[in-house]
Amino acid sequence: MRVSVLIAIAAAVLAAPLAVYVAVLRPWHLRWGTTTVEATEILPGDDLLQGNLGQVTRAITIDAPPERIWPWLMQMGQDRGGFYSYTPLENMIGADMPEVHRLRPNWYARVPSETVWFATPKRFNGQGKMVAAIVEVPRAFVMVMPADWQKISSGGRGSGGSWGFILVPIDAGHTRFIARLRSGPPPNLKTRLAGSIFWEPAHFVMERKMLLTIKRLAESTQ
Repeated sequence: MRVSVLIAIAAAVLAAPLAVYVAVLRPWHLRWGTTTVEATEILPGDDLLQGNLGQVTRAITIDAPPERIWPWLMQMGQDRGGFYSYTPLENMIGADMPEVHRLRPNWYARVPSETVWFATPKRFNGQGKMVAAIVEVPRAFVMVMPADWQKISSGGRGSGGSWGFILVPIDAGHTRFIARLRSGPPPNLKTRLAGSIFWEPAHFVMERKMLLTIKRLAESTQ
């Protein structure tokens, strides 16, 4: 069999699952758990960035009011309680992530301009971090990239990325917990492909676990 035929067969075999991923799986995980309105509506923090931005929105219903969920959001960070996800995976890359599944009263609420660490400052040249840009108790907690915060605090808008968590009450005992990630365009095709094929699914796996863990913790808190 000629090499060209083998290449054509291999391409056809790979094309089918890739087409399914692009047409079905990717749109599903980029909007996991959301309604059409939630996936497309303007949320707190969206006006902090400008440009051609990618957007990921995920959501879950928590059987608790926003006031019971909010303290868990304020404990996010490598410098506090971690991110309620797959901690062993985070630590495999040297994040040195803690795993604190209880409320710590001595950890006060975050404030705008405060650094939220995603890994120990000793790793990744101290770049594993974001900055709290919006802290609206108990409604919205939005972080941005450090370079974006410099522009925002000077009255401008950023273009790098934001990660926000919004609490929308349904009734006295139920809340929609919405997570939104926004990011600027990748610098080249290679980076874009790596993002779509690897980083996006990886982020879905980690963020889904985080949403589910916060749901469990908030519902068990009295």
